[in-house]
Amino acid sequence: MRRFLIVIEKATGNYSAYSPDLPGCVATGKTREQVTRHMYEAIEMHIHGLREDKLPIPKSRSYAEYIAIQS
Repeated sequence: MRRFLIVIEKATGNYSAYSPDLPGCVATGKTREQVTRHMYEAIEMHIHGLREDKLPIPKSRSYAEYIAIQS
């Protein structure tokens, strides 16, 4: 099992997502739940394509962290 970080951003009227470890692998959706599901499917398809092309599957190297700033 591999794990990949996805970044979800709120856009005007929908959500978009990408994975820093899988360049070009993106998805959109009307809700956070929908974009997450679409991103899961996009990652599956991306990995399948890499395997078909006999290319290496990148290792997950990205991390996310929130920083709290008192204002």
